[in-house]
Formats: sequence, structure tokens, C-alpha cells
Amino acid sequence: MKLKHLFLSCVIGWSASVFSQNIEQSPKTSGNPVFPGWYADPEGAVFEGEYWIYPTYSAAYTDQIYMDAFSSKDLVNWTKHPKVLSKENISWLWRALWAPAVIHANDKYYFYFGANDIQNNNEPGGIGVAVADNPAGPFKDVLGKPLIDKIVNGAQPIDQFVFKDDDGQYYMYYGGWGHCNMVKMGADLTSIVPFEDGTIYKEVTPENYVEGPFMLKRDGKYYFMWSEGGWTGPDYCVAYAIADSPFGPFKRVGKILEPDENVAKGAGHHSLFKGPGKDEWYIIYHRRPIGETDGNYRVTCIDRMYFDKDGYIKPVKMTFEGVAASPLK
Repeated sequence: MKLKHLFLSCVIGWSASVFSQNIEQSPKTSGNPVFPGWYADPEGAVFEGEYWIYPTYSAAYTDQIYMDAFSSKDLVNWTKHPKVLSKENISWLWRALWAPAVIHANDKYYFYFGANDIQNNNEPGGIGVAVADNPAGPFKDVLGKPLIDKIVNGAQPIDQFVFKDDDGQYYMYYGGWGHCNMVKMGADLTSIVPFEDGTIYKEVTPENYVEGPFMLKRDGKYYFMWSEGGWTGPDYCVAYAIADSPFGPFKRVGKILEPDENVAKGAGHHSLFKGPGKDEWYIIYHRRPIGETDGNYRVTCIDRMYFDKDGYIKPVKMTFEGVAASPLK
């Protein structure tokens, strides 16, 4: 009898061990949203072997006077860095601190932001730039005023994205209200300089553009992306174009991220991570859970993004599980 009991105990112990190993070997995922809290307009970047996300704090405009950041070594486990940029370090900010764009250059970190949601050229505000020595800040405004403070070509000065081309030149794409401009950045990255034809602003607005521009260069092609629809509505989405030049023309191809009645609505204002694999891409975006009506109820999510054999972007499938761990090499 004792031998029988011993045998059963061994079998149960072995089964529990195998079950435990299977649990441990199951792929761990980030889950969506990837971190708690109301956050939107996420800017993704890779700095010092870590993934970083810089989002807008999604709240009433007058409460949007700081920004947090989040870092991860594997896309799954995230560390919060509170108030990497805040009103204390921007003398002219009073509300609506929006849509970060962060780059590393000249041994510094440059943080571009929109502020104050200006409605005309007589209001103070626009696109500013802050600088820090590390990606966690604190970032401090370097100009004491906006870099771009006027509505040009109908584009509200918000939603800036800074893109580095293969020749080392940086360009900024920005604009709300259905218009997108691009400007050429000076070597100090705190100024804008004329293009070769002498112009300062070039309008590059594609069909159906609303806001949230993003640029990716892949295999010699320029993939220009943007958000369509209203940010508080259920139809918010992401579309894209492909061009042979950073100046376009950008002919709309179609949507790559849109609402899913089984997952979420209001999905848009995205950016991308390049993973360690050869063609490994992740889309970072915000969305609103089904059933939520508060316009500020936006959460940050990550899902995989794929290209087909012809170089077109496949429609992104929104998930609740998010993505598996992908440590940078």
C-alpha cells in the first residue's frame, strides 16, 4: 500500500512539474493596454538598448501640463518615469501639452511638444523643444518660446514628428486641422532653416489627412502615415502612403489601423518600434475601450505590424494580449 501511495505521489508531483514548466514556457505578453492610466499619442523610441514610450497625459486640457514616460527592455515589463517634462520647465505653457516627439542627437535628447492648442496667430503657443542629458529627463525648454508659433498653410502647430533621413538631414512633419507641413531642421535641432528653394514650410497634405503624421523609411521607400477621423469619435484610424522622396507626393494607399467592434474604437495617433529581427515591427497607438464615451478615456497599446511581399502594410489586428517579449540585442 505504501508503495502504491508513493507511486501516486510521484505521478502527481511529476504532472505538477510538467504543468508548471508549460506555464513558464508559455509566451509572456505585454497585454493591452501596456501600462495603466489614460495616455494617448504615444511616441515610441529606442534609446540605450531600451524601448521608450512618451505619451500625452489624456485629461482635460488645463490638466495637461506634464508628461510621463515609460521604458522597457522587452516590451512586456514597463517602468514609469513621472513628469519627464512639466510646466515647471516651460515658461510659456499653460495647457494642452500634447504629442511628444523625442530623438537622440548631438549627445543630447531632444523633446518636441505641442502646447496651448492655439486657435489663431494671436495666441501664445505652438511647437516647442526641450532638451535633457538622458531619456528620462528632466527635459527643459531651450528657447523660452515656441519653435513654430503660427498657423501656416492652415496647419495648426501640433503633432510634430521628427524624421532623420539616410543623409543625416532631419525634417519635421506636423499639423492638425487637416493640413500637414514639413520643415527642415537646423544642425542644432532647435531651429528650422530654409529648403534649397528658399521656402520654410512645405505643405505635404495627403488625401483624408487629419493629424498625427509619422514617417518611416524602409527598403528605399518613404512610408508616410497619419490619423483620420475625429479623435473623440469612434472612427479614428490610421492610413498611409508610399513615396520615393521625403517630400512626396504622398498618394494614399489605405487604412492600416481602424476600430474593431470586438476590441476597441478610436484607434489612432501611432508610432512604430523596430524590433531586433530583420523586419520586426510594432505599432504603438492609443484606443478607447468599447462602451466608454469619455473622449479622454484613451489607453496606450502595442500590436505587431507586418509588410506583405510587395512592400505594402498589412491591416493591423488589434488584440487584448498585446505582444510577446522581444528584448533588444
